[in-house]
Amino acid sequence: MNKNIENCLYQAGLTAQGCWDELDDYAREGIEKFAELIVMECERVVCDKFDETEPWMYPGDLMKHFGINKEVKNDND
Repeated sequence: MNKNIENCLYQAGLTAQGCWDELDDYAREGIEKFAELIVMECERVVCDKFDETEPWMYPGDLMKHFGINKEVKNDND
């Protein structure tokens, strides 16, 4: 499994305290596929908004796209 997706699953509480181990293979595959679909939707938004000549996205644009009202910090902060 991709480490970034695994980290997201951990943050969602799915891999904490053995939850992930209690799921059957079908449930695990479904959750992983759902995570991949979210990443693919993010890529679609980036592709739709991309423009080499000017700023095309701003912090928070993807969060707005998904209707999430939480703050995300830069990994370097």
